[in-house]
Amino acid sequence: MPVSEVDTLFTGSIPQLYEEYMVPLIFEPYALDLAARVVALRPSSVLEIAAGTGVVTRQLANGLAPEVRILATDLNQAMLDRAIAIGTARPVEWQQADAMQLPFSDESFDLLVCQFGAMFFPDKPKAFAEARRVLRPGGRFIFNVWDAIEQNEFAEAVTFALQQMFPDDPPRFMARTPHGYADTAIIAQHLSEGGFASAPVITTVASNSRADSPRIPAIAYCQGTLLRSEIEARNSSGLANATTAAEMEIAKRFGYGVVEAKIQAHVIVIER
Repeated sequence: MPVSEVDTLFTGSIPQLYEEYMVPLIFEPYALDLAARVVALRPSSVLEIAAGTGVVTRQLANGLAPEVRILATDLNQAMLDRAIAIGTARPVEWQQADAMQLPFSDESFDLLVCQFGAMFFPDKPKAFAEARRVLRPGGRFIFNVWDAIEQNEFAEAVTFALQQMFPDDPPRFMARTPHGYADTAIIAQHLSEGGFASAPVITTVASNSRADSPRIPAIAYCQGTLLRSEIEARNSSGLANATTAAEMEIAKRFGYGVVEAKIQAHVIVIER
């Protein structure tokens, strides 16, 4: 699905709420998984693209030897600022960069890693070509993407709640972008179009998302993602009502106390 400019603008209070709510809710399990895959390959230099608020970066800093270069980038400086404020166990380099046009020389890194960023690339083959360009021969590109929204139960519940609230023009950000790049055949095709000659190894990884109350995932999705922009575009004062509607739908499906739901993603590894 095409990605619009508004689908990439993580600004205002979104970076803080994203880190506070979304990271522990759905991103941490996959950050641990992705970082473990990187550490097992023992690279000497790692470029992270679409680093966001640094959830993977922190795990890389914990797991990789101090002499391993870690350079973490993101299109949105506000997200990087939040990551820098949180900090890492040992020094890493931070740099604003566009994955569509990486400001690095050819064959500069042993490994590229990207957690849940590829869905946001407006031209995916071009972004993959850039990833390949800056990889050394034999280097690896490791990234993950969310599976379809039906396999990610909190996201689906929130999307359903907002569909009832805005029936004439429902906010579809979650289905359109975060969960809109789940077809592994298309991913493999885009990697090939980006110049990768080898076949990717794609693994589907399921996990559980857990929160102490339905309110937490409701805030996470409605206020800590770009779904917020779509809600406010439809009703400038409707964010609180939308969050409550999402909370009620989550409670209806998963209970009123501690809630747990399925999350699922694809992990892709490919060699240059």
